[in-house]
Amino acid sequence: MATLAPTRPAPPEAAPHPPGRALDALNFFLADVRDGLGPYLAIYLVAVRGPTHGWNESTAGLVLTIAGIVGLLAQTPAGWLIDRSTRKPAIVIAAALVVTLGSVSLSFVHGFGAVVVTQSLAAAAGALFAPAIAAITLGLFGARAFSARVGRNEAFNHAGNAVSAALAGVLAWRFGPVVVFYLMAGLTVASVFAALRIDSRHIDDAVARGLDCAPDAATACEAAPGWRVLLEQKALLLFAVLAFLFHLANAAMLTSVSQLLARTVGKDQATSLTAACIVAAQLVMVPMALLVGRKADAWGRKPLFVAAFAVLAARGALYTVSNDPWWLVAVQALDGVGAGIFGALFPIVIADLTRGSGRFNVAQGAVATAQGLGAALSATLAGTIIVGAGYAPTFLTLAAIAGGGLALYAVAMPETRDRTG
Repeated sequence: MATLAPTRPAPPEAAPHPPGRALDALNFFLADVRDGLGPYLAIYLVAVRGPTHGWNESTAGLVLTIAGIVGLLAQTPAGWLIDRSTRKPAIVIAAALVVTLGSVSLSFVHGFGAVVVTQSLAAAAGALFAPAIAAITLGLFGARAFSARVGRNEAFNHAGNAVSAALAGVLAWRFGPVVVFYLMAGLTVASVFAALRIDSRHIDDAVARGLDCAPDAATACEAAPGWRVLLEQKALLLFAVLAFLFHLANAAMLTSVSQLLARTVGKDQATSLTAACIVAAQLVMVPMALLVGRKADAWGRKPLFVAAFAVLAARGALYTVSNDPWWLVAVQALDGVGAGIFGALFPIVIADLTRGSGRFNVAQGAVATAQGLGAALSATLAGTIIVGAGYAPTFLTLAAIAGGGLALYAVAMPETRDRTG
């Protein structure tokens, strides 16, 4: 059985820069970097490359699917690396640079294979962000403050997304869709400076991987074998299935809306409206993340997650009511409720189920693999239905998947609050 000697770093308040504020800044500036180009990639490929290189929704969806598969294959190894690492901020910096280089290179590469390679590399690097941020948070603030601190992380992450999306919308209206590449580069530089302000010596690496180690422990903390944690926890396996369903329903919604806008109002206005969609959702996510951080321990995890699935299903159905651009923007704001709850609760539930095992980040990576598989398949599923049947059937299909996830969570998933893992 693997062992890890408990490390007792200096308390956070002894750091030359307050780690809480540095973590706030990292979440804010990293927000637009960690997901790569996201929906802007679909707009760029369909509206900019399409007329000259024959790209359409289906081929764009295939690129997103291949990159998503690479990213999901990287999730569990990423969690293993974070569990083992004692230099977590440095890993965040390296991943941010790789993602940004992969995105900016699209200005210079044109072939299908080259686009697939750049986006696959970016997806693999992006797999490191979530477990690294969660581990840094747990290692700095401990298990008791983890729920509240995760909510704060998500609030700053969504605020960063809102600001960067607003900037992208304004700049794209003036300079065209390609400007989002250079905006990402600037945010990456800011992310690097924020990560450099977090001293690895103040991160308790034993606590960061989910071990329960007393500060005065005389013996090594023991970590359970990784696969045992993943395979013997039925609730963890069920949560992985639910994460798959949530992202199978959710991942393609904004991408499909952005493609619909590109078809109806043109590429330049579509980029600005897509930015408006993102801003609307992110502004809602900020208070939702804070609510989850403050109330998850009091209300429990299950009712919040059921609400997230319900809102996701309603959002898919409402997209079919009208193609009016501002109606689509208004409906997209509901993403702030569903995805806002999911993003804040995801690491909290994993921490519940793995507490004391020492495999928090490996479990995060494994469940994120299922989540990534859902997101990757979502793009191809939506692109195929759009080409064959249109946008309304696509949104209704995604809504039905969300409804199935709601029923499964309500019936089968236990409340994880106060579990010892």
